[in-house]
Amino acid sequence: MSPPLILALPSKGRLMEQCANMLARAGLVVAKSGAARGYKGDIAGMPGVEVNFVSSSEIAQLLKSGAAHLGITGEDLLREAIADCEERITFLRPCGFGQADVVVAVPAAWIDVHHMSDLEEMALSYRRAHGRRVRVATKYMNLTRRFFSHKGVTGYRIVESLGATEGAPAALLAELIVDITTSGATLRANGLKVLDDGVILKSQANLVSSNAAPWSPELRRLEGEVVARLAV
Repeated sequence: MSPPLILALPSKGRLMEQCANMLARAGLVVAKSGAARGYKGDIAGMPGVEVNFVSSSEIAQLLKSGAAHLGITGEDLLREAIADCEERITFLRPCGFGQADVVVAVPAAWIDVHHMSDLEEMALSYRRAHGRRVRVATKYMNLTRRFFSHKGVTGYRIVESLGATEGAPAALLAELIVDITTSGATLRANGLKVLDDGVILKSQANLVSSNAAPWSPELRRLEGEVVARLAV
């Protein structure tokens, strides 16, 4: 018996519900196997597919390592976890949900800072005045480093955020942030503004294929069937 195609799906929350609804509309009905709180499942009528329910961030790691053949998760998590994203994975199709932007946000009181180039100038002034670099609170450390490097911003250091990132400046834990936002309302409520050229990534959930996974002709056939059903 040939090994199954491993499809990694979010294990909880709104993203899990949206994935299940999208798949069901395509005739791919996902059901958990065994215990109701288990982390394995299958798709009715497709015995060659095994569903693994894991966290959205873990899906990125499984695709990166090749432990899963297919997965659905946010592009922000994929590009944060996988530096060589275009080599390790293939984006098969956007899902049309989970939309959010990864942005650079600074205090609204910084009236002279509108662009990333302004931020670099401010960072140099800040270091001269305070003897240290400006702090950027974020959970997107890799995306931040790549984007800031691309924009020529060097005078900063990253503070890893494990909680409500938008509150970091008010709590004096950082001077600015890189975070994900849908409407910007939470940022504004915390006295922050997005820089005019500070959108790092416009993200949404994507169906993704792992280039590192062990593929066979049968597994490619199953992948093609999943993609074809979702394209209808």
